[in-house]
Amino acid sequence: MSESTASTTTTTPTTTVSSPARLADDTKQGKTTIAASVVQKIAGIAAREISGVYAMGGGVSRAFGAIRERIPGGGTGATNITGVQVEVGEKQAAIDLDIIVEYGASIVDLARAVRRNVIAAVERMTGLEVIEVNIAVNDIHLPDTVDEDALPSVQSARVE
Repeated sequence: MSESTASTTTTTPTTTVSSPARLADDTKQGKTTIAASVVQKIAGIAAREISGVYAMGGGVSRAFGAIRERIPGGGTGATNITGVQVEVGEKQAAIDLDIIVEYGASIVDLARAVRRNVIAAVERMTGLEVIEVNIAVNDIHLPDTVDEDALPSVQSARVE
């Protein structure tokens, strides 16, 4: 039993040094677990905070998101995670983002800013180490483009 105690004492400082944000995860008082949906929401909100990100998700995921929002109770929190996929382990997370960029924004600079903000937010709020943030730019939003869904339907009038 004393060998086990010595072994635990030896490994504890190593764990503390390599991952200080996760110190209180598994203690005598209990264990903290973080759901993947929590990481998704944090990453989605952090990505949208960056100027130049017009929307999250590709065309299909945005369409499903719009449908979910119209269903009572279906849109709760759904808009925060459209276009965000995560893999969450015990101590690490990997994040994939699908974004639509405002026309004129430097995509390279925007991607760097999004990546920095997402990593900082997820690591600060969860204590998970973010090992990668992959960003796919699916479209560019043009300022003069009007969404067809936003236009009222117009019936053609027949002139005789």
